[in-house]
Amino acid sequence: MADLGADVVRVESSKHPDHPWPSAFKRSDGRPASYLNTSRSKRSIAIDLKHEAGRGIALRLATAADVVVENFSAGVMSRLGLGYETLRPLNPRLIYVGMSGYGNTGPRRDWTSMNMNLQGYGGLMLVTGAEKDPPIAISNSWNDYIGGLHACFGIIEALAAREATGKGTHLDLSQFECSVSLIAPLVLSSAVNQRSPKRLGNRSTQVAPQGVYRCAGRDEWCAISVRDDEQWRALTTTMGIPALGRETCFATVLERMRHHDEIDERIEAWTSQLPAIEVENQPIISAAASTKARRAHPRGLTRLACSCG
Repeated sequence: MADLGADVVRVESSKHPDHPWPSAFKRSDGRPASYLNTSRSKRSIAIDLKHEAGRGIALRLATAADVVVENFSAGVMSRLGLGYETLRPLNPRLIYVGMSGYGNTGPRRDWTSMNMNLQGYGGLMLVTGAEKDPPIAISNSWNDYIGGLHACFGIIEALAAREATGKGTHLDLSQFECSVSLIAPLVLSSAVNQRSPKRLGNRSTQVAPQGVYRCAGRDEWCAISVRDDEQWRALTTTMGIPALGRETCFATVLERMRHHDEIDERIEAWTSQLPAIEVENQPIISAAASTKARRAHPRGLTRLACSCG
């Protein structure tokens, strides 16, 4: 919201300062670069909400604010005397957003939530990774970001509604529900087909081949994604086996999906002989490329995305 122009005051605790994650750069007050990034364009104040004077400061801020956002566990703000039922009479135009883990109502309202258990309970850990892998989490604070993004959209909608009605509203946002919404097609598929969705690893449901392949050298890898039949033929030509691109059993996306394991073996037999950077820099030119396009792209029209572990 600060990036969109809002005047944001971030209320913090002086006893438990927020350091999202460590980084090499630190400001003179000890705050790392990660904090400076996520707190950009915001003002900040430290308030002890359990102290009467601190509560008074918070009430004054809420009375003047358009929006109050909190992400305590369910019921904490009410126990502090700062819940929506207390703030609404003081500021009828207030938009109040509660971002607890499981919402303020329902059987899970008292559950403690952290990013990791939200990923587990929301199903993300069982749709990432490959079929034989243990449950795998996304390696950052995914649910924090997704909850914040949903809250942002909700606030924008609530501000638009207030323009018409002149009244504020209470948005009870469940970060768990936000997480589940990201895999909604898989949830619906499970309900209809009566079986858990297949874990795809690095593969795709729409293109083939796609994967991460070992390269020569210590822990070097490359990522390759072939979007259509023409790219497939260009790749096999670059690999030195153009006949593979013309074989009927690999000619279409559906056929390549059926033979994905075999194709992966052929690709890795090639990539494993080259350093990752050499795989990335291979010139791949489509047979249908025009002379003009060849001149404009002397190294090729398609690049293989490369990453080194």
